[in-house]
Amino acid sequence: MTHSGLVARVLIESPLPQLDHLFDYGVPAELVGQVAAGMRVKVPFRSGGRVVDAYVIEVLDPRTARPRSDSETDAVFRGALSPLDSVVSTAVVLTPDVWKLARRLADRAAGNASDIIRLAVPPRQVRVEKAWLAAQSVPVVPSTVAESAIPAPSPVSIGLAAPAFVGYPTGRLDSVIMEHHRVAVAAIPELTQLTDGSTIGRWAQTLAELAALTLSAGQSAILCVPDFRDQDQVQAALAQLAPTLPLSRVDARQPNPDRYRAFLACLEPAPRIILGNRSAVYAPAHNLGLIAIWDDGDPLYSEPLSPYVSTRDAALVRQQDSDCALVLLGHSRSVETQRLVELEYLTEVNPATDRHPRIIPTDFQSEPDQQARAARIPSAAWQAAREALAHGPVLVQVASPGYAPMLACQSCKKAARCTRCQGPLGLKSASAVPSCRWCGALAAGWTCAHCDGTKLRVVTLGTGRTAEELGRAFPGALVIIADGEHTIQTLGAQPALVIATRGAEPVPTGGYRTILILDGERMLARESLRVAEDCLRWWANAAALAAPGAPVLLTGVGGGLARALNSWRPDIFAASELADRRHLRFPPAVRVASVTGTAADVDAALADLGAVAGLDVLGPVDTEAPLVRAVVRFGYARGDEVAHVLKAAVVRNAAKRRKPKSGSFQPAPTLKVRFDDPELL
Repeated sequence: MTHSGLVARVLIESPLPQLDHLFDYGVPAELVGQVAAGMRVKVPFRSGGRVVDAYVIEVLDPRTARPRSDSETDAVFRGALSPLDSVVSTAVVLTPDVWKLARRLADRAAGNASDIIRLAVPPRQVRVEKAWLAAQSVPVVPSTVAESAIPAPSPVSIGLAAPAFVGYPTGRLDSVIMEHHRVAVAAIPELTQLTDGSTIGRWAQTLAELAALTLSAGQSAILCVPDFRDQDQVQAALAQLAPTLPLSRVDARQPNPDRYRAFLACLEPAPRIILGNRSAVYAPAHNLGLIAIWDDGDPLYSEPLSPYVSTRDAALVRQQDSDCALVLLGHSRSVETQRLVELEYLTEVNPATDRHPRIIPTDFQSEPDQQARAARIPSAAWQAAREALAHGPVLVQVASPGYAPMLACQSCKKAARCTRCQGPLGLKSASAVPSCRWCGALAAGWTCAHCDGTKLRVVTLGTGRTAEELGRAFPGALVIIADGEHTIQTLGAQPALVIATRGAEPVPTGGYRTILILDGERMLARESLRVAEDCLRWWANAAALAAPGAPVLLTGVGGGLARALNSWRPDIFAASELADRRHLRFPPAVRVASVTGTAADVDAALADLGAVAGLDVLGPVDTEAPLVRAVVRFGYARGDEVAHVLKAAVVRNAAKRRKPKSGSFQPAPTLKVRFDDPELL
């Protein structure tokens, strides 16, 4: 190949931390004019004719670029360069704002930018991409993903079907969009009925109105919600508000061609509404005007893949880069949001009037009523449910799906474990043989390892067992189960007992006539720093499904949590939680990072951190042999320095993997770093 003199700087798609930087390649003369920033290419790497995938970050002329010294990584290399192998596609799929976001987030979390880009850019679908390219005019592409050559689109008219933001102070949310404010908005806890007769949460209508107003100003909006149930509600609200508006739904449940088609539509230089789950925050959006997140405390926003960046953190960084509006909307408030409110980084926006469900906390009661005992609910709750069933649906929220998800030995009361993998035993139905919830092995002929007992007792009750009990307590009533295995999103106004796990509650026409929240004590027994915050969020979201004036009975829970729900002041509870965590130096009062690996590797990483002031190290402690884990606590101002040091330790550890002369490989590097793990403490 003939070298053209141009240099392409590329990011190689690789999970290896030592490859998380830009590589310089020469642009062959025959590829001049075909290579642009943001395209997928293939490049030779190392020896043996190996070719790897990469993204072009910029194309530059070394005659006008600054040369690179030994201590620099951002200037062009002047030596002999290997040429690009080929251009995979002329579609510019990595936009400037997404590349900048990926680099900043990866550096903040001591991770790889390519791992962020993997979330932002779906796998290529050749037929879909070719059809999309054929439909496009010749694009004007930048020579670097640090620049953008696409002008902002002109405002468009979408014709709002109804007055916007009913229930909020006049003009308050309008100014958020027009002036690009950062706000924490308290959602109105009620349902709204659409013209087609369907019912959605009022929060979904608010999100749709925010997005429509953003689009009418000629800007794009990104709406992030936890799961597909929430997406369907927002999409229904958007369909009524402005059915012709450009909308892209990015969802992991979509077939790959549909997902890639929606992604390509987001690349077009026109305002668009982008609706999706946690990965939607990385979607390309021209002239971004709004990022809105519903229920930001939901654990589904926590990315399970490296570098484990949550949707809220990604939105905060992208908002800074794009200078767009940021809206965190919810019935409750996460402690992280409360911290930003107290720092005056976010401004509070509350409804114009104080409207909330009628919450009635109660304690478990010992009553002679046999039906009340059989239904495992207090007599007051049982009476309210019986009266409400004559008028419409009644919701019973329970902690776990299944029939009896946890069993114990009848003799010694210790948890029953599988003899094969030591997983917990459970029952799928009343007549089923106990089986392991991990490996599925049947536990016929089970014997307790502690006392040699052979009889099992039920410890926890799931949706199936609860449905049986309530069916006996309310003979003749229609019983509906809604959980992970039984997906029911909407419900009519007919009388029914709905047994649902948290987050899986169907949305009923007109609202539930009574809501019973059971298993409160069991939900709070989970070992987690966030357990009280999570419970308040689960219960508030369920209570928002109540019909106007309908009672919501919270059983078995008292104290500050019950008072916060009863008064509908989640902000006061979040402020109290934050104050406690400041006193204890728990997140989000401080940032934390876990360092996991062999004792020697963890000790080496902690030694590197010795030069960073203001750190607090917990551990190391044993985890799974031979690994140990240490927890590092530090102030937000030290975050970049800590991330830089730990990233260097990870790269050093990964570089140890070499192929010895014998031909056998050393064990894979074990050092793992995770920042801001929500379940770490």
